[in-house]
Amino acid sequence: MAPAPQASRWLFSPSTDVAVFFGVSVASLVLSASLRALGVVGDAPPWLWLVTVVFVDVAHVWSTVFRVYGDGAELSRRPLLYGAAPLVAYGLGVAAHELGAAVFWRCMAYVAAWHFVRQQVGWMVLYARRARKAEWLVRLDRALIYALTVGPLVWWHAHLPRPFWWFKEGDFVPGLPPWVGSAALAGAGAVLLVWGVVQAMRLREHGLHAGQWLFVVATLLAWSGGIVLAPDDVGFTVSNVLAHGIPYLALTYRYATGRRAEEAPYAAGWLLKAGVVGFVGVLALVGFAEEFCWDALVWHEHPQFFGQGGLELSDGLLSLVVPLLSLPQTTHYVLDGFVWRTRGDPALPTRLGWS
Repeated sequence: MAPAPQASRWLFSPSTDVAVFFGVSVASLVLSASLRALGVVGDAPPWLWLVTVVFVDVAHVWSTVFRVYGDGAELSRRPLLYGAAPLVAYGLGVAAHELGAAVFWRCMAYVAAWHFVRQQVGWMVLYARRARKAEWLVRLDRALIYALTVGPLVWWHAHLPRPFWWFKEGDFVPGLPPWVGSAALAGAGAVLLVWGVVQAMRLREHGLHAGQWLFVVATLLAWSGGIVLAPDDVGFTVSNVLAHGIPYLALTYRYATGRRAEEAPYAAGWLLKAGVVGFVGVLALVGFAEEFCWDALVWHEHPQFFGQGGLELSDGLLSLVVPLLSLPQTTHYVLDGFVWRTRGDPALPTRLGWS
């Protein structure tokens, strides 16, 4: 049995936590403002799409694939889950696309948004577990991040149409009155106030949990800044993608290094041979290959990266191909809710360097 994780106020280390959470959120807002000052406004230009969506967002999706399906020991630990997840995801994707492409992408948008919320909540819970907090404090931490993420999403729905969207224009359902969005933000502010008061009351006895405080600020910057205050697709894409993907890549890299240090064979360990640059570089190349397939078979939007031509598929074939190309993403959405639960994996704390 793995030893119990030691209490700590940081997930990785002070410098890493500040960089991948708070630093990335601040940098994304600075980058958005700088691009706007340079006249890069409206839809994200192709180069920005390549760097953020392909080399960060799609790459972090593939890190889950390597983390699970590149490890025979992990596969044998939960074969039913890891075998059924892609099969079920693909079947549901085909069924949704048969109802229409708009239905498929609307479903994808809501599943993706919920995944983004759940990942942010997961970070906060990992912080709480890492610090060995009491269960009622973990629930309060969880409630705070739900409020700070769902609130801006509700506000977005109450102010449709916006000059940006999640996957495709019109993927979110309009119709909420504006006051509902304002109430959602006010509710989030109330939960933040309660959380802050509780932390202040515990300050003298327990000290400042700086990692969580910075993470809360990072969440505010990425979600309220990237949704409520973002004026266009450039602002939303930069804040949305970077704050979501970069911390996840840091987490999977830390996990992979811990897993490679064990005696059991680890097939995906070759990803680490060139360090973090090689790790991210390989995942970015795989992401580029996936987007090449998307462009050749479905979108035909980026000839400057993927070349001219491609195939024009019938609606019937698209109902099979689009869910297949989405499979790494949908599998990531499903598995992300299981693979980072410390209570369900006794080896996870050690692999993350917590003991």
